[in-house]
Amino acid sequence: MKHKIQSLIMITLSTFIMAVGVYFFKFPDNFCFGGITGFATVVAKVTPISASNFTFIANTILLVIGFIFLGKSFALKTTYASMLLSVLLVFFEKWMPLTKPLSNEPMLDLIFAIALPAIASALLFNIGASSGGTDVIAMLLKKYTNMKDIGIALFATDLAMILVACFVFDLKTALYSFVGLAVKSFMIDDIITTINLRKSITIVCDDKEPICSFITAKLNRSATITEGVGAYTNGKKYIIFTSLSRTQAVELRNFIHDQDLQAFVSVSSTSEVFGKGFHSL
Repeated sequence: MKHKIQSLIMITLSTFIMAVGVYFFKFPDNFCFGGITGFATVVAKVTPISASNFTFIANTILLVIGFIFLGKSFALKTTYASMLLSVLLVFFEKWMPLTKPLSNEPMLDLIFAIALPAIASALLFNIGASSGGTDVIAMLLKKYTNMKDIGIALFATDLAMILVACFVFDLKTALYSFVGLAVKSFMIDDIITTINLRKSITIVCDDKEPICSFITAKLNRSATITEGVGAYTNGKKYIIFTSLSRTQAVELRNFIHDQDLQAFVSVSSTSEVFGKGFHSL
C-alpha cells in the first residue's frame, strides 16, 4: 500500500509538471516536438477542435491500445496520468486563458517547454507509467523492437510531427520544434539513467563482520564475500562486493570512516543494477 501511494503521488506530481510545461510554454508558441500534445497544436491550428479536447480524445484511443499490448499495471497508471493531464489542460484553458506566449523570447519558452515535460516523462517511465499519447507507441517500440532506449523510441515516433509542422507553421517554428524533440529525447534517457544510477562498491578489509552487519542490518542490502591475500603483507584479507544506492553508499563510507576500520574501498558508478531489491530481470 505504501508503494502504491508513493507511485500515485509521483504520477500526480509528474503530470502536473508536464501540464505546466505543455500549456504555458508549448501551446502558445506552437511548438510541436512530439506527443499527442504536439499533434494537438497542429490540429488546433487547422481545425475548430481545441488542443485540449483533441488531447483527451486521442489519449483515450491510445490507452485502449496500451491496455491490450502493455499490460494492466501500465494501463492503469497511464490512464490516471493521461486523464489527469487532460483535465489539467482543460482547467488551465478555462481559468488561465492565454492569447500569446508568456515571454517574447522563443528560446526561453523552448527551454521550459523541453525541460518540464522531459523531467515529467522520465519520472513516469521510471515507475512503469507514461502520460499516454505517443508515449504508448514509444513503449510498444521499446518492447517489440531493438530500440531499448525510450528516448530514441520517442524520437522515432514523434519525428512525423516535425514534418507536419513544416507545412502548417513557418519554418522557424518547425526548426525550433525539431531542436526541442532532439533535446527532449536525449534528456529523458539521461534523466532515467541518473535516477537509476547505483554504486558498485568493493571493500578489502581484515575484519568483515562490522561492515557486513552494517550492510545487512542498517542498509537492508546484501553482499558477496571472498577471501584473498594481500600482495604486500601476504596476510589474509576479505573482499566484500555490494551494490547500493548513492545515499546508502555515502552511509557506508561514513560508517567505515567513523569506525576507523582500516578498509580499502573502491566505488564505481553503475547505470543500472538488476536483481533482488533492484530492477527485475
